[in-house]
Amino acid sequence: MKPTIEKETPGNIERARAAEFVSPEVNIYETADGYLLEAEMPGLDKDGLKITLEGNELTITGRRNAESVDGELLFRERSRVDFQRTFELDPAIDTAHINAKMNQGLLTLTLPKSD
Repeated sequence: MKPTIEKETPGNIERARAAEFVSPEVNIYETADGYLLEAEMPGLDKDGLKITLEGNELTITGRRNAESVDGELLFRERSRVDFQRTFELDPAIDTAHINAKMNQGLLTLTLPKSD
């Protein structure tokens, strides 16, 4: 039996990339000055966080450090996958002044509105 080889197309590349990540749960608030985005990424510290801005798309990527625990794993509920989520930003956001803070697995992004 021959293996099936799938050609690389934008669709299947995107599906493969999506399979490597889970979307973090977020809360988004509008304030008088802009927006506040909170993303839950348990097990992540600021060293594993990458925030990119391309055009009006903001992408949050979080990679967890490998766990090292002495002992035999008997049961696992916590996923070991990394996080990724992309947001389309309102053109009114001042992208030069976006601020990020990471505290105990909670990413808080401040997205100020332009004057």
